[in-house]
Amino acid sequence: MIKNDLLNEWIQEIQSLCNPDNIVIWQGTQKQYDELAEDCVSTGKAIRLNPKKRPNSLLFRSHPSDVARVEKRTFISTTKESDAGPTNNWISPSELKPIMTELFRNSMVGRTMYIIPYSMGPIGHEFSKIGVEITDSPYVVLNMHIMTRTGKLVIDLLNKGETFVKCLHSVGYPLKPGQIDPAWPCAPMEEKYISHFPEENMVWSYGSGYGGNALLGKKCFALRIASNQARNEGWLAEHMLILKLTDPKGEINYVTGAFPSACGKTNLAMINPSLEGWKAETCGDDIAWMRLKKDGKLYAINPENGFFGVTSGTSEKSNPVALATVKRDTIFTNAALTDDFDVWWEDLTDEVPVHLIDWQGNDWNKGSDVRPDHPNARFTAPLTNCPILAKEYEEAVPIKAILFGGRRPTTIPLIHQSFNFLHGIFIGSIMGSQITAATIDDNIGKVRRDPFAMLPFIGYNIADYVNHWVDIYKESTDALLPKIFFVNWFRKDENNKYIWPGFGENSRILKWILERTKDYANHKITPIGYVPDINRLDLRNLNITKKALDTLFKVDEKTWLKEIHSIEEYYKMYKDTLPDVLSNQLKLLKERFGF
Repeated sequence: MIKNDLLNEWIQEIQSLCNPDNIVIWQGTQKQYDELAEDCVSTGKAIRLNPKKRPNSLLFRSHPSDVARVEKRTFISTTKESDAGPTNNWISPSELKPIMTELFRNSMVGRTMYIIPYSMGPIGHEFSKIGVEITDSPYVVLNMHIMTRTGKLVIDLLNKGETFVKCLHSVGYPLKPGQIDPAWPCAPMEEKYISHFPEENMVWSYGSGYGGNALLGKKCFALRIASNQARNEGWLAEHMLILKLTDPKGEINYVTGAFPSACGKTNLAMINPSLEGWKAETCGDDIAWMRLKKDGKLYAINPENGFFGVTSGTSEKSNPVALATVKRDTIFTNAALTDDFDVWWEDLTDEVPVHLIDWQGNDWNKGSDVRPDHPNARFTAPLTNCPILAKEYEEAVPIKAILFGGRRPTTIPLIHQSFNFLHGIFIGSIMGSQITAATIDDNIGKVRRDPFAMLPFIGYNIADYVNHWVDIYKESTDALLPKIFFVNWFRKDENNKYIWPGFGENSRILKWILERTKDYANHKITPIGYVPDINRLDLRNLNITKKALDTLFKVDEKTWLKEIHSIEEYYKMYKDTLPDVLSNQLKLLKERFGF
């Protein structure tokens, strides 16, 4: 029973507005999960996978219009437009709330309204926050059960008066008497709104049932709302993995890493080191909440309780740990279905099945020029499924290094280290990936900047966000704060082939990074930062030529002149709010090159 007056008032308000047929308070028990899962199967919303091959696992198929986050329909709603900044879609609350209120009115007719109290982070931990999502989507409930910590202990905290983030969601598909509910109800694109009200710690999401649009504890709360909370309270909410590394001597270190989409983030979080004696374990693959403690060091915790990963490209070669993680108790979305009721996706196996049911429920035969799975097909699996989950996954761990990364075929070396923390902030602000032909874009060859891998996830003005990183720096010192690095696994040679083998071999770069956190003299100085001394990089048993290595670590003056012009053009979006740290660091970079 919920005894939090503020929460009960809000529930009654939403009940009156959305007018559901039934109300269920989610208790987070396995029994409740199993019953709802079975109801989804019996009503045709989900397919139960072969229990001998994939125990306790489901496959959902979304509507073709509802397959990913919709950034153009994602809004930061603040009283002043300047508080949202140049990187966010802004609508004032006075305009947005009436629109959405009318959309929500009677939106849950014919449906059950689920109330999900949940904790981002271990229940009761000093770093953790409480949220409550109200939704009419069983799919959302099942996924939130895996991705967050739900249940009686969260309700107990709420009953003691714990504050919470209000998260309201509806698929936007009310049912008339006798109307058949589609397998994946959603609203038309123009009616989809994923709206954030950071001044009220509130999220309203309407019309989409998919992923980050609907699992409101994830990107909406844990990044957009939490980043604003972090700014106000003096910590950081970041789009980062957390990785535990143990060297052959048994010394343990933790690193975080921020990478845009398709830059190897989950693969790094689940790396199988090729270096003998090295061990890697994951604390999380997507989000890190970081705070300074009294010792001046930055500590991180993963606020999530599960993985919401992309299936595409995941294989025994690329990520065997991920495959082991999804062997059971997993929800798949938009993967293909095999004839023996297992899932399949592109690159899963070398041998392509002769026949599949594609992600839209149609027959698919080998040789078809249409892929059977959706490129953004997903898996949702508990953290505890992961065979290399660190025992400290529910603890705040001290961070020795922060990695930024991007997909750059030229210009950026395989690895370089910032000269100091402020220079590292600059490196984070310019990170990005080169646009390729795989993207429907007129800017092929240009760099799409994704500062801190947070471009779609900063819940307030990006200039204030950068300055907040500076505020964190001022609370400590370079000696105590993590060292900052930039990695680029994707540099190519003159034949357009990737030079670095990647995957487990990335452990060689991680080793160098940890050595640099101890100020080992195994580096060379370049105008952009420290790069490895090739002769002191651990390349044992690696078949790579000196020419390839020289290309990997080359810092070319002419190329960097173009890069600096690109950075200057990108910084124009700040107009007169460009943070001093960025203008100063850009000036220093130009001076080091002699420009």
